[in-house]
Amino acid sequence: MNRATPRLRALAALPFALVLAAHLLLLALWYDRLPDPLATHFGGGGDADGFTGRAAFLAVSTALILGLGAGWTLLVRRTALWGAWATAGFTGALLALLVRDNLDAVDAARVESPLVNLTVAAGVAGVFAAAGRALTRLVPPTDAEAPAVDGGPRLPLGASEVAGWTRATGSRPLTALAVLALVAGPVALLLAPWPAALLGLLGLVIGVPGLALARVRVTVDRRGLTVRPSFAARPRLRVPLDEVAGADVRDVDAVADFGGWGYRVRAHRTGVVLRSGEALVVRRTGGREFAVTVPDARTAAALLNTLAERHGKV
Repeated sequence: MNRATPRLRALAALPFALVLAAHLLLLALWYDRLPDPLATHFGGGGDADGFTGRAAFLAVSTALILGLGAGWTLLVRRTALWGAWATAGFTGALLALLVRDNLDAVDAARVESPLVNLTVAAGVAGVFAAAGRALTRLVPPTDAEAPAVDGGPRLPLGASEVAGWTRATGSRPLTALAVLALVAGPVALLLAPWPAALLGLLGLVIGVPGLALARVRVTVDRRGLTVRPSFAARPRLRVPLDEVAGADVRDVDAVADFGGWGYRVRAHRTGVVLRSGEALVVRRTGGREFAVTVPDARTAAALLNTLAERHGKV
């Protein structure tokens, strides 16, 4: 179990404290300029359809921030600190925008909240998430998080030796299906009657990520494990060395173990599964596993264990 340290809990609580302070300051400065009640709920078109008194809004919004902050502070993990900051940023931005929309309104029923508010709040959440991720460096891994690579293969390396491993792997059936979807999508958009032609967009939605995952390059080096499309540097999946608790080789069944092919998410495990058979399986410090089916997985696991062990001693 990944236990939160006092420093980690403080860093998880910090964004909620900042958001609460900013929220209360805005309400104090603008309280007399707000209608009573405020418009606090909006329909799909942005028109107000729910209202809350000023005092009740103050109490409910404060309780919301405190409740979210308490939950994140109690349950936060080092690897999820960014999530606490993103939640605080998104909540604070939405509340601030709601207060702004109500400002100087004569009739709360005529207040409108544009959908762009969600985009702005998401942007603020992204900035907060980046800050939280950067602050993760201030929290040393706990004993449960520290790389513990007992067992598993090793690749002998001298203290000054540098090594890397890379291998491209792919699935011909997935490649064929992705190409077919990419071709069928534009054809449907051009030839199918409207609005049925919109179904052609599904071809693009399926084909683009399908092609990216149909052939990937797997690399183990001083940065950890990286999996990316073989024809592009991004998007990519990376397990840094300080999150590697161990690596090994395992035979996987694509359907039985992961429910299919491609990028798969299951309880306590994720994976890039292009076929059944040999897979590199990495145990992460948070307790989850990441698997990628790739030839010569044993060499990759041995090097990753050696590099993670060396990294943990630095």
